[in-house]
Amino acid sequence: MSSTKPLFLLLFLFMFSAVANAQEFGTLRGFVTDSTSSEALAYGNVFIKELGKGASTDSRGYFIIPSIPSNRNFTLIVSYVGYRTKEIQIRISPNKVTQYNIELIPSGVELQTIEKIGEKVFEKNETDISLQRLVIRDLEALPKGVETDIFRSLQYLPGVQSTGDVSARFYVRGGASNQNLVLIDGITLYNPFHALGLFSVVDPDMINNAEFYKGGFSADLGGRLSSVLSINTKDGNKNRMGAKATVSFLTVKALAEGPLPSGSFIMTGRKSYSNQIIKKFLNEQNAPVDFYDFSFKANYSNPDFIQGAKFLINGFFSGDKIINQDPRVEDFDWSNGLFGFKWFQVGDSPLFYELGFSYSSFNGKVIPKSSNVRNRDNKVEDLGIQMDFTYMFENRDEIGVGFHIKELKTELFLENAQAIPINLGKKGTNIVFYSKYKFMQWDRLGLDAGIRYNLSNLSKNPSAFNMEPRVNLTFRINPIISLKGAWGIYKQELTTITNENEVINIFEPWLIVPDYLLPSKSTHYIGGIKFNFSDNFMVDLETYYKKTDDVPMLNQDKTFSTDPDFISTNNESYGAELFSKITLGSVKFTTSYSYSHSYREFNKKRYYPKYDIRHSLNLVLEIDFGYGWSFNSAWVYNSGLPFTQIVGYYDKYYFQNLFGNWYDFDSRKPYSVLGVQNLGRLPQYHRLDFNLSKKLFIYDYNFTVDFSIINVYNRKNIFYFKRDSGERVNMLPILPTLTVKFEI
Repeated sequence: MSSTKPLFLLLFLFMFSAVANAQEFGTLRGFVTDSTSSEALAYGNVFIKELGKGASTDSRGYFIIPSIPSNRNFTLIVSYVGYRTKEIQIRISPNKVTQYNIELIPSGVELQTIEKIGEKVFEKNETDISLQRLVIRDLEALPKGVETDIFRSLQYLPGVQSTGDVSARFYVRGGASNQNLVLIDGITLYNPFHALGLFSVVDPDMINNAEFYKGGFSADLGGRLSSVLSINTKDGNKNRMGAKATVSFLTVKALAEGPLPSGSFIMTGRKSYSNQIIKKFLNEQNAPVDFYDFSFKANYSNPDFIQGAKFLINGFFSGDKIINQDPRVEDFDWSNGLFGFKWFQVGDSPLFYELGFSYSSFNGKVIPKSSNVRNRDNKVEDLGIQMDFTYMFENRDEIGVGFHIKELKTELFLENAQAIPINLGKKGTNIVFYSKYKFMQWDRLGLDAGIRYNLSNLSKNPSAFNMEPRVNLTFRINPIISLKGAWGIYKQELTTITNENEVINIFEPWLIVPDYLLPSKSTHYIGGIKFNFSDNFMVDLETYYKKTDDVPMLNQDKTFSTDPDFISTNNESYGAELFSKITLGSVKFTTSYSYSHSYREFNKKRYYPKYDIRHSLNLVLEIDFGYGWSFNSAWVYNSGLPFTQIVGYYDKYYFQNLFGNWYDFDSRKPYSVLGVQNLGRLPQYHRLDFNLSKKLFIYDYNFTVDFSIINVYNRKNIFYFKRDSGERVNMLPILPTLTVKFEI
């Protein structure tokens, strides 16, 4: 506790260091939106020409600039990638908040012109570390494969690993996939994958923007150890009704949107109709997968009702089924559901707040073909309330406070070896208070210090820790070079049951950590340097060290009923990441490289997790030719993944009694003897993909045709060796795909 006292003192000193409003100054705020749909334009630039100061829009398109001299005329310049820059004359009232809402016109309305490519210019003392902001344009500019997919797009970033073509699951800086928090409009999504993990459940047509933290996230985010992916969905077109239909080799989907009285709506639906592509991903194995997802959102904003208020409701549902024809193989069924309500309020002062209610559920089943065997069922129910308040002072400092309340219940029904049904269910309440302060008044220094305090835990272990302090720091040496660093403690009280020896885990049930174990605790250390050589060329280098204690793992050595189901392990990971981006007119080239180490330790034994990749390199080229034509290509290289080698085989015999009066020989394939866990390394992996896209206007209708080739030179990347025969199984071969999108 004593170690956190200096942080408390620092936090409260900053809270009272803000100066009082001067009479001759005022504050500018507003929203930046698309003129054709009124959708928010996230992460755009708002700049006051005469003062040389500005701000960037947040995920809602909202911006605020304090300390502007009043009763004077200024030129406000608003710019956004792919939109025409707009200049307007503004005048700020003294001692008041003046609001200007700005609409930008897309620069690509005429397809005969090459859309202007520019990059987001962040504030000089931006405090977000290890953060990647994404908009839908970023996702569509990457090679699509079968479909645009946000999770697969993340795998082009440094520090994000995957285990190959067959899974959209991602692993961040040595953390397991269950240590990643996925939020849709602030609501937790527990199973974000379709089709054995091949694709994400989030329809990209529903996404407005996303924020992806690889570590060092601030005190308002928590509950996971490694990363946070916060997806913000579209509001829907406020100006006119619209519809869109898309057909690919895998799915058919539709979108509808349009205005409502003082608001708008949007809804999307997607359904699989072919298993041929999935069979390609699974090396021609028959996997009769059927899935769907459905999303909706509506908003209401009426100044005659409540000035500055916006109300949102949203929902999401998805389902997957695997029906195996083999009577000996189990079937699988799992589904997600979530619903949310949010009230976003901008007051007459530089205060804004959000109040939200949410419900999220997950239900997974393993259905045996035998009527005498009980289903294995996993259920998660998550009921939450959020209250977040943010205030900006005239000197640009910010303070944020909030309460998050979560009522969570997990259940796992199964049968033990004696066919006795058991329920590993548990429920609990997590109440969190957080406070953070952003010190932004100096142009060269940015500091975000915060504390996340758990007033109530899901775990009933009396030794569970409650305090999660965090600090982010940036320092600009000169206009080109900036230093950055972050430190923080993170806590997780949920886990999944994952068999480390399986190549693919189809059923990974969620559970609250048992009371006999401590919640997992991870400490992040991050340092880096960023070079902004120009608006079109940047290089970002980060190093990290992450130590994680008390990570639950399934007890593979359990022999007796009194042995625990889970044991605690410790993880350690460290590495360096390089990310560069250069833009030359309509050509953009990005490079990301990762060097990483990760290992897990228990019972004084150490081994590498299956996602430990020493070297990873991604090269992405994007070209906009104009006239509706665009091209993108990506080359991916990874050093070999760890795997457990087969050291021998044996035949299995069944004895009648201890004296072995007679025995029966198992005529099936021999059983394998495995060596030291993950001691071997698979060969290196590399692959080239490309995508060619064409936009068409035909009789006032919009068409987009995408032609893609995955694994252009048909590299035979190894997936795994079969345990029963040692036979090599490869990943995805060369695969051309075609997607057609129709919009009215």
